[in-house]
Amino acid sequence: MGQTRQEVQSRQPAPAHSKKDSQMEQLLDIFGLWTWFIIGLVLLLAELLISGVFVMWLGISAIAVGLIDLLAPMSWQMEITLFAILSVVFLAAGRPFVMRWLKTHSEQPNLNQRNREFIGKAYMLQNPITGGTGTLSINDTIWRVRGPDTPAGQWVTVTGVDGMDLIVEPRPGTE
Repeated sequence: MGQTRQEVQSRQPAPAHSKKDSQMEQLLDIFGLWTWFIIGLVLLLAELLISGVFVMWLGISAIAVGLIDLLAPMSWQMEITLFAILSVVFLAAGRPFVMRWLKTHSEQPNLNQRNREFIGKAYMLQNPITGGTGTLSINDTIWRVRGPDTPAGQWVTVTGVDGMDLIVEPRPGTE
C-alpha cells in the first residue's frame, strides 16, 4: 500500500520498440543520406521522360535534403518536412523562370498559338472584308479577319491577333 510512484513505475515493463521499428531506423541510419540522393536522381530521370518541368523541382529538393543532411544530420521526420518545404519553395521560385526561358528558347514558340505565326505576312483576300469582318484562307484553314473594308483580290498584311481573329490592314500599292 505504501508504495512510491517510482516503485510502481519500476515494475512496469519499459515500452518495447518493435523489431520493425528498429530495422526501419537502422535502414534510415545506413541509407538515409544516400536515399535522398537516389530519390533525387530518380526524379530527375523521370523528368526527362515526363518533361513537365514539375518533377525536376522535387528531384532538386531531394538532393538538397541529402546535402543538408550530410552537413547537419537530422531525424527522418525532419528530413521529410524539409523535403516538403523545399519542394514548394523550389517549385514556386523556379517554375516561372524555366517556363519563361523555354518560351524564349523554343524552336516553335507559337506552337499552341498558330495564328501568331501569320503576323507580318501578306495574303490575298479570296473574299471581301465588309462591315469590318471577313474570312481568309491560309493553308486550307479558314480564318476570320477583322480590318477595314477591303475588296476580294487585294493583298492584306496580318498586323495582329485577337483571340482567334486575325487583324489585317490593306497592303499599300496593291489596289
